[in-house]
Amino acid sequence: MTLTTTTKNMTNKRLKPVVLATSITLLSLASLSLTGCSNMHLGFDEKTEESASVTVTVDDTITLEQITKDVSYLASNDLQGRNNFTPNIRQAADFIAKRFNEVGLTPAPSDLNFKQQYLVQRITPNTLTVEINGQAFDSESLSMATTATDFDWNSNVVTNNLPVNIVMVGEDDNMRKSLSELNKQGGQHLVLLHPKHEESFKRYQSYFAQGLTKLVDESATEQGGVIVIALTDISKVIQFNVKGNAKVSTSALSNVVGILPGKSKANEIVLYSAHYDHLGVKPSIDGAPNSNAQQSSDIFNGADDDASGVSAIINLANHFAKLGNNERTLMFAAFSAEEIGGFGSKHFSTNLEPTTITAMINIEMVGKPAVFGDGTVWMTGMDRSNLGEQLNQALAPQNLKVYADPYPKQNLFYRSDNATLARLGVPAHSFSSTQLDKDQHYHQVTDDINSLNLPSILQVVKMLAIATTPLVDGSITPSRIDPNKVKRSGLIY
Repeated sequence: MTLTTTTKNMTNKRLKPVVLATSITLLSLASLSLTGCSNMHLGFDEKTEESASVTVTVDDTITLEQITKDVSYLASNDLQGRNNFTPNIRQAADFIAKRFNEVGLTPAPSDLNFKQQYLVQRITPNTLTVEINGQAFDSESLSMATTATDFDWNSNVVTNNLPVNIVMVGEDDNMRKSLSELNKQGGQHLVLLHPKHEESFKRYQSYFAQGLTKLVDESATEQGGVIVIALTDISKVIQFNVKGNAKVSTSALSNVVGILPGKSKANEIVLYSAHYDHLGVKPSIDGAPNSNAQQSSDIFNGADDDASGVSAIINLANHFAKLGNNERTLMFAAFSAEEIGGFGSKHFSTNLEPTTITAMINIEMVGKPAVFGDGTVWMTGMDRSNLGEQLNQALAPQNLKVYADPYPKQNLFYRSDNATLARLGVPAHSFSSTQLDKDQHYHQVTDDINSLNLPSILQVVKMLAIATTPLVDGSITPSRIDPNKVKRSGLIY
């Protein structure tokens, strides 16, 4: 494999041949369960047949043809953008389960057809009326995020110790920071937002109108709180009357999880993950860049985000299944609900003892060359554990490296499924190649198969296979992330 780049560090570098002797062995999974893995035997049956030695290289197991097939299907119009709560995401899950089975993974006994099902509550705003100082507000000037089914705040009824926090966000204040702080606090908040923030307000209004999602076991309507936003230049509240209610419905979603049991370190798990949900069908955004896709299309295919990542974990699974040298147990998880709050990974994390996870390799948007060149990849939170350093030691003979996140101000460590497990102390990082500051296709209708650089995906997947081999064979163990230094997720939205 040749990795061609536009940077001085990697120009004209050629991968040295990687030939790995492997043992293909029959697996016994009778005692395998996702729940309480630390107490379960995840390894080979002692009575397995004698293995046959074969020779496998990344060029044999990870091919452009297969990556193209996987991404093309997941990002096809047939799947209608893989939106959560639609039949289309179930189609995508069926495809991933089929591919996991084809490459030799096994589901946990508790998961039918590789599907790890969970329930979420969807809390959708229904009605909202707001009157402040005798002035009634129309719906265009109001927005709410709520985990409560109904609420009634009347300053005339309760004059002392009113359990509603009045917040003024002035024209010079940071709206996003102010709302983020309220989200962390939980509770009930009436926010008076200066009209200068109208453009940002409209974005929040659109987002909140879609409703909030909570795991059922989080008791969505009992925790969290309410934020009501009124766009106004009122600077002092004398009297207010606020009433609202929301509709609550329960829906089922699924993660898709496949397992490759380990040998001598079978109770230690290396997790490879990506999310398979996207934005579905909705009107195209004005100003979307030109693409080979029809601009009249309203399907957000999510080719880069994150069909590319799902294809990566499928093909990595194929590689390590054929390699057969995994001393540690490998799990491959395709999460749902990442785009609406990361609820798939949250549910997944409640069904595993986090100390059993040696590392999490979360693959997010590897469909286009990184700023460092074709076939390169960077990772979030490199300074939070020594995983990046260890991976680079494995890549050094190839004159390759994993780069640090080039967009630290974007807080990308917290914007994908790795954050959920990092909060539990797992060395959990996302690996990406997106040029987020320049990618005009991100969350656009034009994120289609034609916008991708498929040969670059191939090089990234091969490089990740080589980089993580020492994790898989048990020869390296990264340091844990300090969970006390990982920010908590919000309580409301």
